[in-house]
Amino acid sequence: MKIMLTFLAVIAGLIIGISVLSIRADIPVDDLVEKYGGPTSHFAKIDGMNVHFRDEGTGPILVLVHGSNASLHTWDGWTEQMKDQFRIIRMDLSGHGLTGPDPRSRYTVSDYVNMIDALVQHLGVEIFSIGGNSLGGAVAWNYTVRHPDNVEKLILVDAAGYPWEEPLPLILRLAGMPVIGQIMSVVTPRFGIRDSIQQVYGNPSRVTDALVTRYHQLLLREGNRDATYLRFRQGFSIENVDLIQSISVPTLIQWGARDTWILPKYAERFHQDIAGSVLHIYPDLGHVPMEEDPLKTAQDTRAFLNRTAP
Repeated sequence: MKIMLTFLAVIAGLIIGISVLSIRADIPVDDLVEKYGGPTSHFAKIDGMNVHFRDEGTGPILVLVHGSNASLHTWDGWTEQMKDQFRIIRMDLSGHGLTGPDPRSRYTVSDYVNMIDALVQHLGVEIFSIGGNSLGGAVAWNYTVRHPDNVEKLILVDAAGYPWEEPLPLILRLAGMPVIGQIMSVVTPRFGIRDSIQQVYGNPSRVTDALVTRYHQLLLREGNRDATYLRFRQGFSIENVDLIQSISVPTLIQWGARDTWILPKYAERFHQDIAGSVLHIYPDLGHVPMEEDPLKTAQDTRAFLNRTAP
């Protein structure tokens, strides 16, 4: 019994020691703006927040919405591939990237729809196509449901929408737990971020040190970790699921066959429920195909956007 107690004490000590070593302080936003802002970054005062966005290229407008715990940088590849023909607008949602937390803690899909609408109004944009990945996909189709007259075309990339029939990924379940989630808002080891990114890539070898550093440092932006905890505490219910079938704009659905977070069967459901939608399944890609293979996914997106109605 004494040996067992000693063993448990050693294990507990190791866990505490690792946790202490993994504590990371918030990074001031000004330091991150200098590193991750750049000449194409802009900030807009919107509803009490200093919203970070980029507006690049010329031509028909495409608004892009990132997923949970990502940033507008997830669309860097698409922007480089398509800004010669399209005006691409993307933003950091509240609680993410350089935008940081919402002082009123508004982190639901409906809140993000309102945030997108406020930004496009700020920019004087009325008609555009909209695309989103994961959480951003749910925001994109909910925006389309609420503002159908503003949306020309819709792009869903491994989008959230239907209730999960499988357990949520472990990291998402832990992040919303009262004690563990609060600990995670202080203890944020870089190796945990790397592991999470590797889980959403179909080929984990594509995950670079620079990619991990960017995700990690933007999560450490002052206020973002607390916002993440509050957002996960609100749960993952998606509004207006019964209205997906009402979507009538031309819709492109892109999905990684190796997505273990939102399984490809949900791509088939979107395809079935949205009349006339186009579906592309990418055999070797995961949950963020536009980030993992921006060349191929952007090529398919460009072809879809350029397609005229029959």
